[in-house]
Amino acid sequence: MSTIQRKSIRQRIHSRIRRKVTGTPERPRLAVYFSNQHVYAQLIDDTVGRTLASASTMDKSFEGNASNIASAEKVGQQLADRAKAANISDVVFDRGGHLYHGKVKALADAAREAGLKF
Repeated sequence: MSTIQRKSIRQRIHSRIRRKVTGTPERPRLAVYFSNQHVYAQLIDDTVGRTLASASTMDKSFEGNASNIASAEKVGQQLADRAKAANISDVVFDRGGHLYHGKVKALADAAREAGLKF
C-alpha cells in the first residue's frame, strides 16, 4: 500500500470519527497525533476551540525525543497529571484515525492509569 493511499485512508477514518466525537468543557476531547519524531496529545474544548491541556515529547522536561511506545506512555502520564491540575477527570478519546494499537493504546492506558476516565 502506498504512503499516499495510507494517509488518505487515515484522514477519511479520522473525519468519520470527528463527526461523532466532540469535546465539551466538562468532557474535553483527548486528541493524539504522531509525527515521525514526536508524540503529541491535547485536551480540547470544541465548543470554543480551545486547548485546555497538552503534552508532547517536545516539552523541555522530556528526555529522549522518539515517537515510540515508551514515549507515548510518558506523554499519556504527563497529560493526565496536567488534566488533574486543570480539574479534568473525564475525557472523550480521539485516536486520530489510527488503529487502537501500539502507541495509541500505550498512551491511552497510561492516561487511564494516571486517573483519566474514558
